[in-house]
Amino acid sequence: MGAQYVRLLRRRGAKKAALAVGHSILVAAYHMVRDGVPYHDLGPEHFDRLATERLARHDVHRLEQLGHRVTLDIDVA
Repeated sequence: MGAQYVRLLRRRGAKKAALAVGHSILVAAYHMVRDGVPYHDLGPEHFDRLATERLARHDVHRLEQLGHRVTLDIDVA
């Protein structure tokens, strides 16, 4: 939940980020009670794993804004 707050804080501000995290907690609690399962945290890098291509494009764009020339070498393992 902390990673979600920090991610939203940059774009939306503290109050809206806190409200969004509160909503996520409420939804998680509902599912835990409904399904009878314990809480399982997905980890702080969960959002990075969901959209790796978008994250790479963002990072390349940011480096180019800072004046760097970027070429990507994709390592397929």
